[in-house]
Amino acid sequence: MGDGMRAGASVTGLGATTPLGGDVASTWSGMLEGRSGIASIEEEWAEDLPVRIAGRMRVDPAEVLGRVKARRLDRCQQAALVAAGEAWADAGAPEVEPERLAVVIGTGVGGVLTLLAQDDLLEASGARKVSPYTVPMLMPNGPAAMVSIEFGARGGAHTPVSACASGAEAIAMGLDLIRLGRADVVIAGGAEACVHPLTLAGFAQARALSRRNDAPREASRPFDAGRDGFVLGEGAALMVLEREGFAAARGARAHATLAGAGVTSDAHHITAADTGGQVRAMRSALSSAGLDASDVDHVHAHATSTPTGDLTEARSITEALGTRPVVTATKSMTGHLCGAAGAMGAIAAILAVRDGAVPAILNLNDPDPQIGLDVVTGRPRHGRWAAAMANSFGFGGHNASLAFTTAS
Repeated sequence: MGDGMRAGASVTGLGATTPLGGDVASTWSGMLEGRSGIASIEEEWAEDLPVRIAGRMRVDPAEVLGRVKARRLDRCQQAALVAAGEAWADAGAPEVEPERLAVVIGTGVGGVLTLLAQDDLLEASGARKVSPYTVPMLMPNGPAAMVSIEFGARGGAHTPVSACASGAEAIAMGLDLIRLGRADVVIAGGAEACVHPLTLAGFAQARALSRRNDAPREASRPFDAGRDGFVLGEGAALMVLEREGFAAARGARAHATLAGAGVTSDAHHITAADTGGQVRAMRSALSSAGLDASDVDHVHAHATSTPTGDLTEARSITEALGTRPVVTATKSMTGHLCGAAGAMGAIAAILAVRDGAVPAILNLNDPDPQIGLDVVTGRPRHGRWAAAMANSFGFGGHNASLAFTTAS
């Protein structure tokens, strides 16, 4: 591998809006404090659903953007713009040629809320009532397109759609663009907003969701012996990646370095995970970063709280990295942000490396003895984490692992 393809990218900006808070600071403090952003769904439409809990964004993105602007955007796009704005400001609004600025934002389903709402309107009131903004609002590439327009990015606007690995795969693609010399700065991450009767019913029918309707804050419990499924969440998480030389030349502060990434596919089963693909993703990330398994101190696990998924990942981590790394899973607090989950996990891993603190897994009261990992319980684990890996896996056999190191 040539030097250019081994170079890392400086992570100079972070942005997020999640069930724990409307920005990175509030989300991170919520994770360290062990707060839950999961609650009951109070709307009437949820009354007859088998699952009536979700992790909704704590701050309505429309309130941040303004109602006039928000009306022309799907909720997924709104969240992406809020997170992008924070990340760009955090990076110090880099002065970069538009042709050298790219956007990569992944999503699992895109503007599904718009699609379903406009279909209801069509059925109830006819074609003339359908919004002229319907197609731009429902397109999966809508978040990337809107962010590229907002910041004048002419170096490409890309949209990986790889289920729950989308956000992490977007970050991996951002690193590729920098390594290939196609961009100096990339806004990368994921966005999702799909809390709706149809998605809840579909996931419930697949027996993927927790049914702890009477105890929403206790529902998401990764690696716990009593886990019974994930909790659907929504939000966005984005970061600004810069070519290291570009960031250094402008004197930018970096939170961490994206040292490498691995993306694989299982070719195995549409919903069942495979250890082989996950192990290859982690090993590919190590090779890409020039790291050995022994270098990784911390793993932010995908760990959604499903009975088989968590166990499969635990076995994959053990095979690829051993049992030494300190492991956490913040979906216990945010729920599963689907297309944004991998990017949010990446931000949590970056902050753990930067701040020397790994959040504890919420609701991990009875650890599954089959897991066999050094999972963080009770309170945050403090120490020096020189290298961290963030895993993200999705339906369809999509696997993405990201390797971060302390800022160079």
